Amino acid sequence: MNDELKGKIEKHIIDLIKEYKGKKRFKPLEIEKGVAETFGDEGVTRKDVKNILRELTDKGTLVYGYAGSSFLTLPED
Repeated sequence: MNDELKGKIEKHIIDLIKEYKGKKRFKPLEIEKGVAETFGDEGVTRKDVKNILRELTDKGTLVYGYAGSSFLTLPED
């Protein structure tokens, strides 16, 4: 996967979470499946998305929350 595609996927994930903030909590598996389906024609797999999610959480761009089950969200400022 090239850096351009990786950046495009990262932006898609962050925009998706921003759009639904306060309305829906996304489980990591939901994001993996949805993004892999969206970018599947470009050869993106769930494993690729999982690695991107791991990088985003390691950088602090996304954080895990818990309310009945784990979900991904943006850090509070």
